[in-house]
Amino acid sequence: MQESFDISSSSGKYNVVAGLDLLEQVVSEHPDAIYMVDERLAGTLPKSVTRKILIEANEGNKSLEKMPEVLLKMREAGANRTSHLVAIGGGVIQDIATFTASIYMRGIPWTYMPTTLLGMADSCIGGKSSINMLGYKNLVGNFYPPERVLIDMAFIQTLNADQVVGGLFEAAKICYARGYQEFLAYLQESPTFPMSADNAQRVIVRALKTKKWFIETDEFDQKERLLLNFGHTFGHALEAGTDFGISHGIAVGIGMVIAVEYAKQSHLLSPTGLDRANHLIQHVKSMMGDGLGKVMSSPPTIDLALVMEKFDNDKKHRTEHYRMVVPKADGGLELISESRVDDIRVRIRLAYVSGLRAIAYPGF
Repeated sequence: MQESFDISSSSGKYNVVAGLDLLEQVVSEHPDAIYMVDERLAGTLPKSVTRKILIEANEGNKSLEKMPEVLLKMREAGANRTSHLVAIGGGVIQDIATFTASIYMRGIPWTYMPTTLLGMADSCIGGKSSINMLGYKNLVGNFYPPERVLIDMAFIQTLNADQVVGGLFEAAKICYARGYQEFLAYLQESPTFPMSADNAQRVIVRALKTKKWFIETDEFDQKERLLLNFGHTFGHALEAGTDFGISHGIAVGIGMVIAVEYAKQSHLLSPTGLDRANHLIQHVKSMMGDGLGKVMSSPPTIDLALVMEKFDNDKKHRTEHYRMVVPKADGGLELISESRVDDIRVRIRLAYVSGLRAIAYPGF
């Protein structure tokens, strides 16, 4: 059964639909569109789709250096100011499509069909693009929402454990950021791997309706929506520091554990907050298994010096301060600023070590 709701943005409302058979629907509605598709999904497109741009979905292609190639392919496909772009793929394709649609001929309309759980449960709404540059994660980006988001549950069955669990970590992050009771309600939806289409739809719709509050309250990341960076500052450094050997969703899960460890070392949590934060950590650990055994057969070696360098250069920091989202008091999230001094750097490093040990990461 299809579910539908609207997201309000400064550029107008856009519709989100979750259900089955939506790929056939979008092709029927936009037969002349240009389709930007993860190359691994090329076989899912009907033969009637002839204007297509196939992209290998990796972090290297989600870079500012690669954008001229994509824009040239749009021109070669005959895109003009009246063209419609349909993007089909996960977060990498979404970032490329958002950025492309926003700047090609000063902006063209587009539709997004997420095919990964991370895209379905989190990034498909909000309208943000995040583009890497010169090896630094998400250094460039903008806001440009699609006209419509279509979430076809048939794609769930194409995903492996890493992709499902990584997406569920983003969903858990959203719900925990809204409050502990929302996190408990999320757990009642039985997020796990593997998941049926029906179960996935319940989890996804709950996460998206929770994120809807953040987006409509703070569309441009000025206050409340910044809490959704929970796990990301620590996690992005793990991604970049392993040459993206750790996927984004898994890195966010680990990053949440490290953020909790930082809060513990800084004595920011009350007994109630400690219990709630530990509940989140136990959920993350249960989803990954010891040493990430459930989601990754050969976790990459982590060079902490390189990770700390990447952390130091995260775009969310300020010249004199690190900015991190961590649990405080009774477990609610807060954006904190910490001085860029040696004592804080030591504490951050210890949080990485403690967090990685907590999940039994190899080498720690």
